[in-house]
Amino acid sequence: MPEVKLVECPRDAMQGLKDFIPTELKVNYINHLLACGFDTIDFGSFVSPKAIPQMRDTAEVLKGLYLNADSKLLAIVANERGATDAASFDEIRYLGFPFSISEQFQQRNTNSSIEDALHQIDTLQAIAQQANKKLVVYLSMGFGNPYGEEWNTDLVLSWSERLHKDFGVDILALSDTIGCADPTDVRNLFPQLKKELPSVEFGAHFHTVREKAVEIIAAAYDGGCRRFDTAIKGFGGCPMAKDELTGNLATEQLVSWLEERKIETGMDKVAFQDAFLASSTIFNS
Repeated sequence: MPEVKLVECPRDAMQGLKDFIPTELKVNYINHLLACGFDTIDFGSFVSPKAIPQMRDTAEVLKGLYLNADSKLLAIVANERGATDAASFDEIRYLGFPFSISEQFQQRNTNSSIEDALHQIDTLQAIAQQANKKLVVYLSMGFGNPYGEEWNTDLVLSWSERLHKDFGVDILALSDTIGCADPTDVRNLFPQLKKELPSVEFGAHFHTVREKAVEIIAAAYDGGCRRFDTAIKGFGGCPMAKDELTGNLATEQLVSWLEERKIETGMDKVAFQDAFLASSTIFNS
């Protein structure tokens, strides 16, 4: 059995690209990813086409995917309508919702307040449970805050406790939206969270530059994180953060780091190499 859960995020990698990627190219690329052995594929989103035009064909993409028992599908949603749409598909296992402990970023990312977002989570959790789905909440600004607002590990723990105890969220992916995570904070944060909330599955969704990636990976893993979101070649990032310098944590860097330490990933190396090559049909590099 794999010792870590690898969540590949083509949705995050593609969503900020200005030129629309033809549906058939998305389908082909994600099918390559499905052959690799990732635990989960964050494949698309059910959000307003005005907000994220690139994802307007998510339902069409889903129709062309060759699904298997190894990889589950996750779709991002931002409101009740999106959650209802996503939950109507049996193929989708997880609904992902971006929640920020920064009031400024919550407004920027979803055009709502933190209080409004909490009401959304309550509604989305009900939709997910009724449809036998799992709700994954992304804790944006989970490793720091660039806006001058309060940030510390106690704040992250407080919000994690509230989301779990008040709303029943048991998968939380801490997100470093603009690449400001400090390795010491990362290494110290996960043990605190796991001690106080042992029944919660905590993950890491890092946006970073390649030069800092290894240090961040080591800090998270040493701290006890066993769920990582990545994207091949580090493409993507958050278009709402307005920071073009930081992309996603590169899958190949994480896989290489794990394999060097003989940590089981469950990855099919040949299929992963094929997917890596297929990424050039989507991304220019």
